[in-house]
Amino acid sequence: MSIFSSALVFEEAPAGKGKTKSTLQCVEFFCNNLYVGRKNAVIQHFAVTDSSRGESPRVQEVWRRQVGRGGTVTQLKTVPVLNHLLVLCDGTVTVVNMFSLEPVPGLKSIQNVSLFYAGEPAAQAQPVFVKLFIACARRRTVCIYRVCVDRWECVGQVLLPQDPVALVVHETRLCVATSDRYILHDYLSQSTLKLFTHNMGKQNVIVKESVKGEFLLNGPGNLGMFVMQNGISQRPPVQWPEGVLDAAVQYPYLLALQSQTLHIYSMLDQQLKQTISIQRGKALLSTSESVFVVAEQQIHCLSQTPLGDQVQSLLEHERVEEALTLLDGVQALLPGDCYKELHRKIVRTSGWINFYKEAFPEAIELFIKSELDPREIISVYPSMVVIVNDFEHQLPAVSNVRDLWQLNQEDRTTFQQYLSFLSHFLREVRGTAQGQICPREVDTALLKLYLEQGDYGNLNQLVSAPNHCVLHVCEPDLQHHKRFFAIGLLYQSQGQPFNAIQTWARIVDGEGDSSQTVLLHIVKTLSQLKQKSVILETMDWVLLKDQKGSILMSTKDPDTQSMFAPNEVLTILTHYPIALTSYLEFLVHDLHSKEEKHHTLLAVTYATRILETAKGMQVNDVTTQETREKLQQFLWQSSIYDTSAIHAKIKSSHLHVEKAILLGRAGEHQKALQVLVNQEKDVCAAETYCWRTSAGQDRKCTQQLFLCLLQIYLGSGHHVTAAVDLLNNNAMAFNPARVLEVLPGSWSLQLVMHFLRESLRATTHERRLRGLEKSLAKVENLRQKCAWMEAAHEKVKLDRSCVCHCCQRQLTGPEFLRRPTSEVIHIHCYSED
Repeated sequence: MSIFSSALVFEEAPAGKGKTKSTLQCVEFFCNNLYVGRKNAVIQHFAVTDSSRGESPRVQEVWRRQVGRGGTVTQLKTVPVLNHLLVLCDGTVTVVNMFSLEPVPGLKSIQNVSLFYAGEPAAQAQPVFVKLFIACARRRTVCIYRVCVDRWECVGQVLLPQDPVALVVHETRLCVATSDRYILHDYLSQSTLKLFTHNMGKQNVIVKESVKGEFLLNGPGNLGMFVMQNGISQRPPVQWPEGVLDAAVQYPYLLALQSQTLHIYSMLDQQLKQTISIQRGKALLSTSESVFVVAEQQIHCLSQTPLGDQVQSLLEHERVEEALTLLDGVQALLPGDCYKELHRKIVRTSGWINFYKEAFPEAIELFIKSELDPREIISVYPSMVVIVNDFEHQLPAVSNVRDLWQLNQEDRTTFQQYLSFLSHFLREVRGTAQGQICPREVDTALLKLYLEQGDYGNLNQLVSAPNHCVLHVCEPDLQHHKRFFAIGLLYQSQGQPFNAIQTWARIVDGEGDSSQTVLLHIVKTLSQLKQKSVILETMDWVLLKDQKGSILMSTKDPDTQSMFAPNEVLTILTHYPIALTSYLEFLVHDLHSKEEKHHTLLAVTYATRILETAKGMQVNDVTTQETREKLQQFLWQSSIYDTSAIHAKIKSSHLHVEKAILLGRAGEHQKALQVLVNQEKDVCAAETYCWRTSAGQDRKCTQQLFLCLLQIYLGSGHHVTAAVDLLNNNAMAFNPARVLEVLPGSWSLQLVMHFLRESLRATTHERRLRGLEKSLAKVENLRQKCAWMEAAHEKVKLDRSCVCHCCQRQLTGPEFLRRPTSEVIHIHCYSED
C-alpha cells in the first residue's frame, strides 16, 4: 500500500575532507517552524514553505545559535503557549525564544539532565504554565517543574529504583523505562506499577506516546507493545524487526525506524502495510499533520494519504476486509456522510464478490446492509433487461464478474441458483425502504421469476396482495404460462375487478381447471365489491353456478349488507330455494332479526324443502332429516313466527312432530300429545314433548302435562305398557293422588309398586328438603341478629378530647364534666339524631 508519501525537507551540504558528516541529531516542528539540533551544540530555525504542484517543501534558514561550548543537542521541544523552545544539550536544559533563539531571562539552565518531557498547558490556569518533567540519571529521580513565561520552579520529585532511560507522561501517570524494565508511576497517588523487562544491550529502549492514554513500548521479542495508563493492553502487539532505532504513531499506523528502512504497520490488524528506504536513519518525530524522519544528512517529511483515498485504493484491489477494518478504525476521524458512503461501497463490493462466488446467503446480507439499489442486481440478469431499460447500470468493478447470459446458455443448473438468489433478495427488500426505491421493478421482476421457476404459490400470493407490477409487461408472460387465474388476481389488485371477474368466469365456464375454487373466489370478490351494479349484473350467473356458496355475497361483508336491504335480497332469491334458506338462516340466527315475516318464511321454506323431497319418495334422505331437525329446533326456539301459516302449510303432511309443536305453541297440549301418540306413534317424542314444554314452568304444569299423556295412554287401551313405563320412568313428574284416581281398578299393586315407591320417596325427600331449607334460613336469621346485637352493644372509651365523628362536636355533658380528667368513663354506644 502507498500510505505515506516522502518528501525531502532538508539535506546537509557535502562536508569537506576531514570534517564529520553526522551533524543532524534531532528535530522539532510547530506551525511551519522547523528546529534542527546538531552535534556541535548548534540549533537552527527554518521556515518551511508548503510545496506546490507535488514538489518537495522548501525550507529557509531563519536563525542559527550555539547553545553551549560543545556537545550534542539531543532533544528539542517547543512550548507555543509560552513562545519557548526547550533545548537539551550536553546534559543541560536551556530555554530560548522560539522565534529569535535568544535565551529567556530568568530561566536559568538546569544541569545534570538525561532527558525531559514537556506536558500540555494547564487549562484556564493563571498565570499560564506547563509542567516539565526532567529525568536525572545520576540521582535516579524525575523532577517536576512548573514553567511560566519568565520563571520556573520545582514542585515535585519522583524517586526511581534505577536510572531513567526514557520518559513519557500522560496526565499524572509517568511511563518510565529504567535500565532493565518499564514502569508506570502516578506522582499524585505515589503508586507504582511494574511492567515487563527489557534488554538494553540487545534492543533500543523506546517509550512513545500512542493515542490518548496509551503508551508504545519496545517489548521483549521485538514486540511493539501498547499499554494503557492503567497497565492493561487493549490492542495486540506489533511484531517488528530487530534493530528498531525509534518508533512513532500516526494513527492508525505505527512507524518503526531501522537504519536503512522505515516499516509502517497498521495498529488495527498489526500487519505490515508499507516500507520506505532511508539512508542512515536516526529518529522520528510525529506531528498532527505528518511524520519527520531524521537521517544523518537529511530530513524527510512523510505525509499520510487521505483516509478515504486509502479505503478506495483497497477497494480497487478488492481487499475488502482490510478496507473495512481500516474504515471502522478511523470512523471517528471521518465526517459522518463520508464514513457512511465508504462503508456502503466496501460492503457492496464484498457483496458482488460473494455474489459471483455463488456465496448467496452472504451476498444477500451484504447487499441489504449496503442498501444496494435493487435495479443494480436486476440489470445483471438477461431476462430482466426490459424491466429496467431506462436505468443506467454500472457493472460491478470486481475481478470475478460473470456473464449470466452466457451462464444461462451453458450451465442452466447454476443459473437457476442465481434466479433463486434474485427472488430471495427481492423478497427480503420488498416493502422496506430499500425496495421502495423502485417498487415497480421489484414486483415485476418477482412475478417473472416466479413464472420462470414455476413457483405458482408465491405468484398467486404476490398478485393477490397490493403490488406494483407493470400490467402490460406481466400480462403477456402470464398468458404464455396459462396462468389465467393469476391474471384475474392481477386485474383485481390493480383496481379492475370487472376484468378480473370476467377472466375468472371464463375459467368456470370451461377454459381452465379448478373451476369450483375459482367460483368461490368470484363470490368472495363480489361480496367485497362496492359497485352495486356489478353485483346485480353478476348475481344471477353466480346463483346458477352455486346457490349455497353465492349467498356469501349478501351475508359476509358489512358493506354489502348495508348496500342491499333484506327484502331486496329475498326478492332476488325467490327462485333459488337453497340460497333463500341460507340467507333466511343468516337473518334469523346471525342478525337476530325480530320480524315475523323472516321467521315464518324460514319455517315455511324448511317445510317446503322437506315436502318437495318427500314427493320424490326420499323421506329418509339424510339431507331431509337434517332439514327436519332444523325445522323442529327452530319451532321450539322461536316464538315470533305465525303458527297458523306454518300449520296450514304442513296440515295435510306427515310432519306430525312439527304439528304437535305448533299445537303446543297454541296452548292445545292435549291435541299435540294425541298427534304424537296416535299419528306419529312415537311415545319417546311424546315424553320429550312433556319435558320440553314444561321446562322453566312450575311443578304443577309438569304434573298436568304428564297426567294428560297418561290419560291418553289409558284411554286408547293399546298403550298399557307405555303407560306403565311412563309412570315408572317419570315418577317425580306425577302427583301420586291424581294418578291413583285415574288408574283402572283392574291394575294390580305389583304393577305400580315401583311408581308408588319412587313417588313416595320423592315426596318425602322434597318435604324434608323444604324443612331443611327453612331451618337453614332460621339459623342465618339468628346469626344476623346476633351480629347486629354485638355491634350495637360494643363499649367505647371517652375522655375530654373525644369528638363526635358525625358532627365533629366535643362529647361534653354534666355527668361527664363532674368527673376528673384522668378518669375514663365507659358508656354504651347509642344512635341519636
